Order: sequence, then structure tokens, then C-alpha cells
Amino acid sequence: MSSPPILISLSAFGADEVHRLGQRRFAELAAEAGADGFEVRGELLNDPAAELPALASLAEARGLLRVFSSPEGLWRMDGTLDLPALERALEHTALLGAPKLKMAIGGYAGPQELPLLARRLAEMRVELLIENDQTECAGTLPALQRFFADTQAAGLRLPMTFDMGNWHWQGEDPLQAAQALAAGVGYVHCKGVQRLPAKWVAVPLAASAAPWRTVLRTLPAGVPRAIEYPLQGEDLVGVTRAEVALLRRLETQR
Repeated sequence: MSSPPILISLSAFGADEVHRLGQRRFAELAAEAGADGFEVRGELLNDPAAELPALASLAEARGLLRVFSSPEGLWRMDGTLDLPALERALEHTALLGAPKLKMAIGGYAGPQELPLLARRLAEMRVELLIENDQTECAGTLPALQRFFADTQAAGLRLPMTFDMGNWHWQGEDPLQAAQALAAGVGYVHCKGVQRLPAKWVAVPLAASAAPWRTVLRTLPAGVPRAIEYPLQGEDLVGVTRAEVALLRRLETQR
């Protein structure tokens, strides 16, 4: 079995360092390490108008996939569609030349504005990937099941970004979520977790306290995976190359 595309979420290299040095440097590192693409993080951009076209040029020159990740929720906490947040995300996705945009649902409360969302996505020709984040309103299985049931009823297909680690922040079972949502998953955020006394933290898969191998086997085989756990070490290219190889090996062993 061939491996699905492996991307690197650029936040994996450390938010402070990426913010300081810029995401292009780490996108180049991801490519050097053998990744098939990268995920640009909106919260780590310093100058979107300059950085995003530069990242687009890099991706086009090297044949790399790209995804834009917006830190903003689609719906406000009062249940209304956050159109300014959506427009910012769509603008940044267009500057990156990315076909895919990742967002969480935020304070989604009902399907009334789904037709408006569908029209804007169709106009921009962007595929919206809905991620489970670390909040109760947008990161629990009931919340996501309700949302996807509403979108299906409205004839709107929105694939899911399944973040393997985020479920733990709300006390959810990632394997149960994978079994329930696998059919709609279009992108996987690979993330190990460990529990500290006061909080959960993201860790490499090999150090995870969660059943990550079983979760990965439950999710669709052909969809892109992104590394979103810390990549650290003196030989950062070597560390990254090893983690990319691990994910490729796991997929061929399914």
C-alpha cells in the first residue's frame, strides 16, 4: 500500500521560533526532510501579504501541497456566522494558493447560515476542512456529529480534519470519535499526548499515552496526514525526516 501525502504543520517547529524566523524557512526544512507539503498557521504570520505569496511560490516551485489553517472559529459564541473571520481566512487561503482551508466551527448553533457558507466556498473554489479543536463547543463528539448531520441535510459536504490529540482536552475518547466520524475524514492531524498534573500536552507519537496506532488504523487510509506534534533537536532536518518516515511506514503496514 502506498503512503498518503505527509504534511508538516509548521507550528510543530515551535510557535516562538516559527514566529521569529518566519514560516518559509520551516516550509523549506519540511521539504528538505521529505514531506509532501506543509500547513501554514494563520496565528504565526507576521505579514500575511508578503509571507503567503512567498510560501505559495516555494510550494509551486517544489511541487508541495499546502493547507491554510485559520485560528478563528466559523461561528461566534452568539451562534452567528462570523463572516469577517471567514473572509480573512478565504483571503489568506487565496494568497497561499491553497485548495484547502482548515477551521473549527466555533459557537455553531444551527443550520440557518449554512447556505451562505456554501455559496462563499463555491465562489472561492476552496475545500473547507472542519477540525475538532480543544473547546467544548467545537471539540466534542456530540458537537461535531450535530454539525455534520446539519451539513449533510443541507447538501453541503465539508470533510473533517481529525485531530487525534485534541479530543483529550475535553475528556473525549479519540477511538470512539474515530469510529463515529471516520467516513467523513479528509485530513488527519497526527498528535501524541501526555498528561501533566495540570494539563494535557502534545508529544511525538512514540511518546504518546494514547492508543494512536489503533486510531490511525481506524481512519481512512488514503487521506493526507499532517505532523502536528513537537519536532525538536539539533539535527532538525534529521528529526523531521525520521518522523515523516514513521508515518509512511505505518501506512504501508496497515
